[in-house]
Amino acid sequence: MRAEIITIGDEILIGQIVDTNSAYIASELNKIGIQVVQITSVQDKKKPILESFENAKNRADVVLITGGLGPTKDDITKHTFCDYFQDILVLNQDALNNVNELFEKHVKRIPNESNKQQALVPSKAIALKNSFGTAPGMWMEKDNTVFISLPGVPFEMKGLMQNEVLPRLQKRFHRPFIVHKTILTTGMGESAIAEIIADWENALPAEIKLAYLPSLGRVRLRLSTKGSNENALHAAINQQVVGLEQLIGNFIVGYDNENSIEEVIAKMLVKQKKTLSLAESCTGGQMAKQITSMEGASAYFRGGFVTYATDTKTKLLGVPKEMIDTYTVVSAPVAEAMALGAKKRYESDYAVSTTGIAGPTKGDAMEEIGTVFIGIATPQGVFSEKFYFGNQRSKVMKSAVNAAFILLRKEILKN
Repeated sequence: MRAEIITIGDEILIGQIVDTNSAYIASELNKIGIQVVQITSVQDKKKPILESFENAKNRADVVLITGGLGPTKDDITKHTFCDYFQDILVLNQDALNNVNELFEKHVKRIPNESNKQQALVPSKAIALKNSFGTAPGMWMEKDNTVFISLPGVPFEMKGLMQNEVLPRLQKRFHRPFIVHKTILTTGMGESAIAEIIADWENALPAEIKLAYLPSLGRVRLRLSTKGSNENALHAAINQQVVGLEQLIGNFIVGYDNENSIEEVIAKMLVKQKKTLSLAESCTGGQMAKQITSMEGASAYFRGGFVTYATDTKTKLLGVPKEMIDTYTVVSAPVAEAMALGAKKRYESDYAVSTTGIAGPTKGDAMEEIGTVFIGIATPQGVFSEKFYFGNQRSKVMKSAVNAAFILLRKEILKN
């Protein structure tokens, strides 16, 4: 079964916002066995919208549209629906009741005429209740293709997907099972992995597909298959994973929903009842941000310093000034002293430090742009490693964060 997603809005096309709606919709459709074959973004104009509808009808069984629904004049999706389905707008009493209820409950005033206009929907449409906003979703059909229009506001769209759209699609269509298994690897690049697993990959059954999903210092390998027997699909995928583990097991750090090495580290620290602290310089707090973005981080994360200026390394972390004068701030001794300082101040089991030159200039530093020292303090001692990540500032910072997490994971695994 095939689906297409159409996002309406000039704000997407000019780069003013990122289209996260399509990613969410595609993920949710995939879970119920519906394959997204195309995602299209179009202008807030009738002609390109109509063209996208017709093109999608020829490709997909279901077309989901987000955006263009609202009380303002530039929200034209309903009017375009009427043109496409040769229909007229009528007042939908259920939609009007929803508008009145939302205003009474949350706004504490009577809705104005613009708000009430939200209850106008094409006469042939099924109005889908929006529990989080005044614009209803719309369900219409043409030539055996289902068209579903949803608001562009993400939390409204998600509510409609969960409460209205997904249940209706599951009832309306017979769907195959789609099974994925994602293997998270770190410490080896895409081409190196591909070379090692070449024979295994070539021997994969035709119905199982492999995708490489690389990022800085990390590669996810996704195995996918589909069919009518869910248990058999999982068994077939898991059989292939066993062979993959034999080849690159040392580089595998997680599976499926463990989408980051931070999540893997978090589980390890919680299991061992250990704690972590940070002393960041060139990474500017990015490690702390990634850790604290995860739910439950307070169970193992004690805190972190962002000692960007040289004197703060001495004042906050206790790095000797003489050491900095002798070796400079971008050095192994300073990285190790920073890690020890954070470990002591926060009384943590582990501490990680970063100090380097992200660029675009290197100032008075002796090392080249892109040089980073990472310090790791453990219950057994402290060490550091030197890296070179090129001369692009954002890449240097992201690569340093990833390398630090990889080193930390290796140390935690020793205990």
